Amino acid sequence: MTGRAPTRVVIVDDHELFRAGVRAGLEGRVEIAGAAATVDEAVVLIAAERPDVVLLDVHMPDGGGVAVLRRAAQDGTDARFLALSVSDAAEDVIATIRAGARGYVTKSISPEELADAIERVRDGDAVFSPRLAGFVLDAFAGAQPAATDADLDQLTAREQEVLRHLARGYMYKEIAHRLEISVKTVEAHVSSVLRKLQLSSRHELSRWAAERRLVD
Repeated sequence: MTGRAPTRVVIVDDHELFRAGVRAGLEGRVEIAGAAATVDEAVVLIAAERPDVVLLDVHMPDGGGVAVLRRAAQDGTDARFLALSVSDAAEDVIATIRAGARGYVTKSISPEELADAIERVRDGDAVFSPRLAGFVLDAFAGAQPAATDADLDQLTAREQEVLRHLARGYMYKEIAHRLEISVKTVEAHVSSVLRKLQLSSRHELSRWAAERRLVD
């Protein structure tokens, strides 16, 4: 180990118990500079504390990790970002890395492995849970999905996920069950997608998705 200062970390996750668990697991390994539960809180905290590494949840009610990455980049942050998520879906991994994260690990990671991943990300390495690395290699080797146009890129990873399920013909209740979210949350995501894409109906959304080959 070098004599450098402890790595300063901000935790961004909307679940209080999970934030507390991460803080406890990393105690003595890194310096926790603060924790945030929303996108707005995260952006303010990152600007104020200037952490070395941000541990970033991918799915949060107000936009999630991609929104934090984009807004923090606009603020000119020097922090590096490591996604820490329950999701191992390819679209989440790829969207988060495209938005600027240096790595992506799942929440099954041990405290020791997480501390090591944080240090590696601080040093500029790209860090992924083993089975996720292939998604990124495929995406950036030219086998990337159609999710590269500006219209699609403005959607959060969760909005894209809801859009794909909707385009496959799932009803709101089915989408809610599959994604383990409420029907109201599904409705909110659909409304947001319609607004961002300037469309007016589910039929138009399905046609839009089909044109971009988002439906298997």
